Amino acid sequence: MITTPVSTPTVSRGVRLGYGVGSFCTATVSAVPGLLLLYYMTNFLAVPPWLAGVVVTAPKVWDLIINPLVGRWSDRTVSRMGPRRPWLLAGSLTLPVAFFLVFAGPPLTGVPAALYIGLCFMATATAYALYEVPYKAMPGEMTHDYHERTSLLQWRMVFIGAATAISGVLAPMIATGEGEEGTLGSYRLMGLTIALILLASMLGSFFGTARAPMTGAPEADHGGWREQFAAIKGNRAFLWLTVMACLQMLAVSMMLAAAPYFAAYTIGSSKATQTLFAALVGPMLLTMPLWVWLARRFDKRGAMILAALLFGGGTAAAMATPLFGPLYAHLTILLVGIGIAGVELMLFSMLADVVAADAAESGKRRAGVLTGLWTAIESGVSSFGALIFGIILSIGGFVESEPSTPVQQPDSAVTAVLIGQTAVPALIIFLSVLVTLRYRLRPPAGPAPGASG
Repeated sequence: MITTPVSTPTVSRGVRLGYGVGSFCTATVSAVPGLLLLYYMTNFLAVPPWLAGVVVTAPKVWDLIINPLVGRWSDRTVSRMGPRRPWLLAGSLTLPVAFFLVFAGPPLTGVPAALYIGLCFMATATAYALYEVPYKAMPGEMTHDYHERTSLLQWRMVFIGAATAISGVLAPMIATGEGEEGTLGSYRLMGLTIALILLASMLGSFFGTARAPMTGAPEADHGGWREQFAAIKGNRAFLWLTVMACLQMLAVSMMLAAAPYFAAYTIGSSKATQTLFAALVGPMLLTMPLWVWLARRFDKRGAMILAALLFGGGTAAAMATPLFGPLYAHLTILLVGIGIAGVELMLFSMLADVVAADAAESGKRRAGVLTGLWTAIESGVSSFGALIFGIILSIGGFVESEPSTPVQQPDSAVTAVLIGQTAVPALIIFLSVLVTLRYRLRPPAGPAPGASG
């Protein structure tokens, strides 16, 4: 058992709520395209699945360039609003517009439709970077306390749960509101609705963090890229955390891309996507206090291992859905939800620990560079989930279509859907457990610097 002194919280409840509401953005922008975009292109715009996978993946590769740049710029920003919040505002004013355009549904099909979606998704990725990178850098600068970071971030996870409900329940409900699979008009309405929610949540976070404390190093790191990357290369905790996050988010992105297909072809109803996500969201909303307690009881690494095992176990168990039916599928997703809740809370809390430890050791403010690089690599790797699933569909002989000309999928395609939703993601998740064993960052032995007792 690992214990650390209990300190008085240094981040007010109002700031915690203000920060947490921004997760409506970070969760929704990842989940809605991950859940619906591949299906939207293959089943509404007649884009071949392999090309649709490329379209979903290519703009995310751009993150490898833009995210570290935004992080570096935010580290060096000097303003009366602090180094991070000006970037939150910039993202708030651009992301909702770009997101809506992705699902605007112009009269295009095939390759022209793929090019249009690719350009709009590239703009979305750029606007998202302006907001997400500074947003993720903030917790490591709000408090020095090892366990308060987990407590602070549980509020974020509650909002992620709510955002997941919007992404997995409301968004598909609107998208499929007209007919069994929906129409271009219903997808357009969904895009507009989600864009308005994004605008409200992002501005809410911008104003809600106005009084956020800044406890990080006051001096920005003005070294060149070579010096900064050399320092990051020597940060083993950061490197292993990044590998861990990449594997876990790759599995998540595969499952998101597969979910509508799993609902339609394995369970037998496109509308099952909504109930599956309801089963996923419930644990994320209800189990946060449990995961905070487990992190204190067994340290964050121990809690992460337990969470990943639950995540992977539920995913593997879903392979038996054709034998046991829809109710069984929902029970396995419930187990997955419990695991994902712990995985995501521990990931963000560990990232905040790495950022704080780097500032303490270096005396420099480079949370933006660390977070930008972490986010870029994680996002770039996880975006391959849709591509991998698209390739699995193509190998299985999946036939693309338009609503006016539905097709009967071959048995091999239905089997490919099941494998892409269960077996492959489960293997990736279990591999992440082995990587977690290499993460070594521990809580300080004494009182946290700067913590009030």
